[in-house]
Amino acid sequence: MSTTFNLDTSTSRANPTPQPMKRLTVPGIRTRKQDGVTAEPIVMLTAYTARQAQLLDAHCDMLLVGDSLGQVIYGLPSTVPVTLDMMALHGAAVVRGSYHAAVIVDMPFGSYEESPAQAFASASTLLKASGAAGVKLEGGAAMAPTVAFLTERGIPVMGHVGLTPQAVNVLGGYAARGRSDAEADKIMADAKALDDAGAFAIVVEGVVEPIAIAVTEAVSCPTIGIGASARCDGQVLVTDDMLGMFERVPRFVKRYDNIAESIASAVKAYAAEVRDRTFPGPDQTYQPK
Repeated sequence: MSTTFNLDTSTSRANPTPQPMKRLTVPGIRTRKQDGVTAEPIVMLTAYTARQAQLLDAHCDMLLVGDSLGQVIYGLPSTVPVTLDMMALHGAAVVRGSYHAAVIVDMPFGSYEESPAQAFASASTLLKASGAAGVKLEGGAAMAPTVAFLTERGIPVMGHVGLTPQAVNVLGGYAARGRSDAEADKIMADAKALDDAGAFAIVVEGVVEPIAIAVTEAVSCPTIGIGASARCDGQVLVTDDMLGMFERVPRFVKRYDNIAESIASAVKAYAAEVRDRTFPGPDQTYQPK
């Protein structure tokens, strides 16, 4: 048995509730790709809170505690200012709110690039603080020695190639990658280097589709596409984007709902009832017995 934390709707507090051990593992995710084929595509979405994890968990193979929380949760201009403490706290919340999906936590900018030793210290801190199954880091061939170093020491690593948001200042923006032969060759070389180094999966972001397909066919580990191709071994999106929480979303996002409009409508109705004193009513107040 494992212990997860379900929100008690009567108290709005997290209370431990036993659940059968059903959580997917990193080796299980890795072996979904056999002989270059993933028969059942891998489903991944971002999650930042316990309640969000609860709602997504049953439908996802992996939950990514992405450093996109810097923009989505904290209103930061990019992922660059995100800290290790932020990732650890949100990672722990997502682990508490889930029991099925494998939880992967992004390593924030500046926490792993200096050396493999720095990366191990940061990654071990994240895993111990959160209970997550693995970490994700950005970068290709330059990070391959770090991926090997971590993997050899028991830390599962998901790679990330193509458009790497932490390097936005070097890349000069969020445009699609792989349009030139040189850029396409680099993306392929980066993916192969990460695969050889032991990455259990690789996010392929913002890459022109033929290159994403070629990378998927070239590496032995699963690829997780975002703005890439349906022929990747799996897909990931920022949950708040696909639910319509923001007015502007990247071109590659499909909106499956418009939650922002529903929230605005509900708050508008609440505000109107407060102002005309129809809320709270008899059903929401306590009367003398």
